Amino acid sequence: MDFVVEQLRQNKEVFYKLLKDVDKTMSLWKQSPEKWCLLEIVCHLYDEERNDFRFRTNWTLEKPNKVPPPINPVQWVNDHNYMGQDYKQMIDDFMAERDRSIVWLKSLKDPNWEHAFVHPKLGTLSANYFLNNWLAHDYLHIKQILRLKFDYLKHLSGEHLDYAGVW
Repeated sequence: MDFVVEQLRQNKEVFYKLLKDVDKTMSLWKQSPEKWCLLEIVCHLYDEERNDFRFRTNWTLEKPNKVPPPINPVQWVNDHNYMGQDYKQMIDDFMAERDRSIVWLKSLKDPNWEHAFVHPKLGTLSANYFLNNWLAHDYLHIKQILRLKFDYLKHLSGEHLDYAGVW
């Protein structure tokens, strides 16, 4: 657990540095209409931090054998009006939520990471499962943000970027 919590803490800084100095044009740029822009990614990270990973990890620790209420992160894009949010404010909100998560995780006294419930489609899901997937979720979105920035550079420059290496 200590490794995962420390990585989550470090990733807060990684996200901040990747996202902070982005102008409005770049924050709203999409490679294609079905892809997410940086604003949508930040809003998603904020919602996932509060309403998915921290909530489900806590639920599983406190209420083993009870299935948590369902969520629909894809629908949150519209339900939470991601495109109508302020980019800089959402970064600040996500940073604050990550801080709350780290404080909460570090405050746990001898948690039973094997506490679990049986999901009707996914099978047995433990608190440890959610904690590790929380970190994996970070890594996936760090990769997504880097890819979006790479694609944005390619779009702006109009250059082939193969000389830099193959993505």
